[in-house]
Amino acid sequence: MYNMIKKIVQYPRITTKYPKEALDAGQVIGKPAIELSKCTFCGICVSDCPASAIVMDAAKKDIGINLDQCIFCTLCTEVCPTGAAQMTNQIELAAKNRNDLRHSPIVIETRDLPHESYEIIGEKIQQKAYRIFGRSLNIREVDAGSCNGCDYEINALNNSINDLERLGIHFVASPRHADLLLVTGTATRNMELALIKTYTAAPDPKLVVAVGACACSGGIFQDTYATKNGIDCILPVDVYIPGCPPRPPAIMYGILKALDRVS
Repeated sequence: MYNMIKKIVQYPRITTKYPKEALDAGQVIGKPAIELSKCTFCGICVSDCPASAIVMDAAKKDIGINLDQCIFCTLCTEVCPTGAAQMTNQIELAAKNRNDLRHSPIVIETRDLPHESYEIIGEKIQQKAYRIFGRSLNIREVDAGSCNGCDYEINALNNSINDLERLGIHFVASPRHADLLLVTGTATRNMELALIKTYTAAPDPKLVVAVGACACSGGIFQDTYATKNGIDCILPVDVYIPGCPPRPPAIMYGILKALDRVS
């Protein structure tokens, strides 16, 4: 008992309070964005982007980033001669419509959401899951041909820092017990049938969340003979979470946002 009390005093609580409280923006590297006032439309970032995520129309003085393709490699910020391309602290990027991730705003945005939004999400997640499913939210993670980067971040949801189960959300071993499928990877030809069978095995109502650039659009593997350009070519997707890989809080935000798709 003495040793237990000693450890409690010695080691502070390390579990994040997100989503009840905002993350420390100084420790977050989020999406890239392009500041139009600094951009000279030289096209260097467009030609150097490994995911072909940056689109530009020099005639119309328009440039933007398709976040569903972006792998957040920061290369655009390194090659931009004027410093127009910058990394922001925005990680809450999950969208219910993939088109909302196409050609993101061309101005630098700061993460400035009202504190009440975190309180509402944090306090009502369990009530919402119980109202919809009659119990806690159960998740089955499906690797449809990823590099395992997104899978590592999903595993981190259960560590002592993120502790997803504090929100009443649990991972299950079988899709037959799942309410939500977290899918990573491009849906390769070898995994396509397995993904369809997993989706079919999950009971209704069920949700599908695409995690990472590969699952959202195919990422750097799009338009190849062995992959699909996003899992929405195979399954209906409720929420898209961009990133390569997305951080655990970004995945958490996408999971919570997915609950809004079920009434």
